[in-house]
Amino acid sequence: VQLVESGGGLVQPGGSLRLSCAASGFTSSDYCMGWFRQAPGKEGERVAVVSSTGTTVYTGSVKWRFTISQDNAKNTLYLQMNSLKPEHTAMYYCAARSDRWCYAGFTFYNYWGQGTQVTVSS
Repeated sequence: VQLVESGGGLVQPGGSLRLSCAASGFTSSDYCMGWFRQAPGKEGERVAVVSSTGTTVYTGSVKWRFTISQDNAKNTLYLQMNSLKPEHTAMYYCAARSDRWCYAGFTFYNYWGQGTQVTVSS
């Protein structure tokens, strides 16, 4: 299984970015996939996840601001991030597990991408 993120970069406060995660070799029909982030000096957190049933879960601070979506035909997961703030600056990782239970902890996810850096700064 390979997960490859893209779409990060430097953006001004109030701007938008769309992250992409291209998945290959993932054959399970049941899954949970999503986005996690790790900022320097801070604890990592789950940002948004989506299961094979279509259930989505967002961390409270990004709800209504970020949207997770998937294109099954392209085997790609997205994270649309709007109205970005400096506190959203972090390395964002795509992760997946082979069942539909979307746990919050990093350790429950078997597969990880290499990460894409998001920096929000003027």
